[in-house]
Amino acid sequence: MTSTLVTLVGTLPRLWKRVIIVGFDILALAFALWASFSLRYGSWAPPNTFEQFMVIGTAPLVAIPIFVRLGLYRAVIRYLPERALWTILQATTLAAGCWVLLVFLSAMSGFVTVPRSVPILYWAIATMLIGGSRFLAKRLLWSAGSAHIKNRQILVYGAGEAGAQLVNALRRQGSERIVGFIDDNASLHGHDVAGIRVFAPSHFKKLVEQYSVDEVILSVPTLSAARKKEVIALVSGHGVKITTLPPMSELVSGKYLVSQIREIEIDELLGRSSVPADPELVREMVEGRSIMVTGAGGSIGSELCRLIVRWAPQRLVLFENSEFALYQIERELRATKDVAVVAVLGSITDQRSVENAIGGHGVQVLFHAAAYKHVPLVEANALEGIRNNVLGTRNVATVALAKGVENFVLISSDKAVRPTNVMGATKRWAELIVRDVAAMAAERQTGQKFSAVRFGNVLGSNGSVVPLFKEQIASGGPVTLTDAGMTRYFMSIHEAAELIVQAGRLSEGGDVFLLEMGGPVLIRDLAENMIRLAGFTVRDEANRDGDIDIVVTGKRPGEKMYEELFYDDATAEKTRHPKIMRAAQGESAGLADWMAQMRTVLDAENETDARRLLFEAIR
Repeated sequence: MTSTLVTLVGTLPRLWKRVIIVGFDILALAFALWASFSLRYGSWAPPNTFEQFMVIGTAPLVAIPIFVRLGLYRAVIRYLPERALWTILQATTLAAGCWVLLVFLSAMSGFVTVPRSVPILYWAIATMLIGGSRFLAKRLLWSAGSAHIKNRQILVYGAGEAGAQLVNALRRQGSERIVGFIDDNASLHGHDVAGIRVFAPSHFKKLVEQYSVDEVILSVPTLSAARKKEVIALVSGHGVKITTLPPMSELVSGKYLVSQIREIEIDELLGRSSVPADPELVREMVEGRSIMVTGAGGSIGSELCRLIVRWAPQRLVLFENSEFALYQIERELRATKDVAVVAVLGSITDQRSVENAIGGHGVQVLFHAAAYKHVPLVEANALEGIRNNVLGTRNVATVALAKGVENFVLISSDKAVRPTNVMGATKRWAELIVRDVAAMAAERQTGQKFSAVRFGNVLGSNGSVVPLFKEQIASGGPVTLTDAGMTRYFMSIHEAAELIVQAGRLSEGGDVFLLEMGGPVLIRDLAENMIRLAGFTVRDEANRDGDIDIVVTGKRPGEKMYEELFYDDATAEKTRHPKIMRAAQGESAGLADWMAQMRTVLDAENETDARRLLFEAIR
């Protein structure tokens, strides 16, 4: 019966809950004053005269406005903190004092005489009834609702229009408890927005500790990247999950706000200033043309495909050697856009398969993203890595030249600069192969443009540290680093795809384009940020009670402490796009003899000679 009643009360609107609490307080205060007189006179007879009812009625008449002013009716009983007892004590003490003052004035007029012990008894009984009733109700609500009510404690950062709409949407959903707003606007501090109190950022730590906050939602869609980074730095490190609303350009108002809440993307902490894509560059490269993407099911390849279909190509040929990856990207593209999508299952090491795909579909633009790129795996499987990344690139580039492909773009890597591992060396060979083929095109005056685009790590790509760290954090840690001082360049996968397409359009033939990656990022900083964004704390010497350890495992074979984008950064040239630079063009690499030797040692399965040739040719 009690459980049913508590559940019924819990489903009432907030206004009716307040009416019930105010009604109870009126009765409790009246009873407290009557009980005080009864204890003093030793008689428990109910009041029976108008004067007696008037005196008893003055107790709630004086106290209720004081309770309202001190915020006793703003608190949610289920989440009432223990320190609220101090506020209740202040409220009943002030109420009793004001009532004594009223009685004193009445005594001077001869209306009523009150014994001196009555105010003390009244204060004590009122405090017990008002305070005790609230904590008893809290206990009943928790015991009755804990089995099926999983409310999260939420702080909303940003008390603007989006924040108010978000709070209303969360209320309708009914599974969250909004603790308050945090806002930078000092004029809002101490006021209520959508019925929720607004606090200054300096109150954040206190609110987290007082209400055991589970999540902070950033609801300032117009927040600058720099300010967002500062806010995240303030919020992170307290064991609180951080989520956000999307930018204003992507925001849908009203009831859809809750479904738009998403996790903070790690690239939002990198401090990179993104530049919108130049629509003319993308349109000229894609619109109305037959385009092929090798490695279409991979991280970069699939993002390129998603971008390309939005710009109305004549045809998009997906070339992929993984059946499942090909199935996934084809299904996704067919479901989202009405574009002619052709799925081709094949390997870039099979020249006939490449010829059929390019020639059979009249490919005009080719993005070559197919490659083995996981450094330790390629290091351990050097022969297969060389076959795929070197001979495969040679196949695709020479077939593209023979079949009249107008624009060819190789997806390269910063590991191609002064490589120390097999994967990086194969990427450097691929760049030189493209330069050789570009020289052939120039010599024959075909007008074909062959280029390479070199950039650093892409956040969230297959085999990168971000998915690995997410998996380790989800399993409770530890998060593993190979070296605490290691740095890498990072950019978002969407930005990388946009810049690749635009760079292809800027090609003059034989170019190696460099994407501006911002500053290098300490991998340890990345790991710590990801742990904090997930709502956990880092366990280290300074915080032995933290949630997740970071463990250094040691460098792997061929791994560099830092990556470079340039062989000589002084020779890099600017292009019409602020995020795309062009490396100085060297002479044709003359890889023909080296390629013949490489084919021989690969056919002989001679890994030692293959490794030697791989690095000798690019010194």
